[in-house]
Amino acid sequence: MAQVDGDDRALALRLVEGDAAAFELLYRRHNAAMIRLCNGIIRSRVIAEDVAQDTWVTVLDRIDLFEGRGSLASWIYTILINKARSRARREGRTVSFDDFGVDDTLNEAFDGRGHWRTMPALWENLTPERHVEGRSVLQHVEAVIETLPQAQRAVLILRGQQELDPAEVCTLLDISEGNMRVLLHRARLTVRNALDRLNADP
Repeated sequence: MAQVDGDDRALALRLVEGDAAAFELLYRRHNAAMIRLCNGIIRSRVIAEDVAQDTWVTVLDRIDLFEGRGSLASWIYTILINKARSRARREGRTVSFDDFGVDDTLNEAFDGRGHWRTMPALWENLTPERHVEGRSVLQHVEAVIETLPQAQRAVLILRGQQELDPAEVCTLLDISEGNMRVLLHRARLTVRNALDRLNADP
């Protein structure tokens, strides 16, 4: 488990002291990803936004309980996922991030260390300024993420986008490291294929 860094300690202390700027920083850093992750669990954007909002209230109420055993982000997402799972159960939905099995197509796209064999043509140009047929590449990627299976979406957001420590992601989702790698690779492969199709469009 990753140890909390100085920035996390400083942010947590600022939140305890009621620093609005510290909260705004965390909010801008995580809120959109929190809603995407929640939406993957609950399958309702409205409810996902409500759960994210409730999570922020809990974060502010309990920030003095943050002990720094892991990252502040991991602590926040733990609260979020617990709330999302509880809400999903109330809505009659089954919540599991397990997705075992190996897809042979992963070996075509990634090397043994999980790196791209060939970088997608647009991968390094994911900026709001680049538009294809009136839509930014970032918007296109976000739309693809919305279609991912629940487990793949969760791993891509937590590990691929929010850059949580692998051990933290496995603990949050209650999955093995090997399963996490497969899920992340599958999610990345789906995004890559979508980018390739986008790049191939006339």
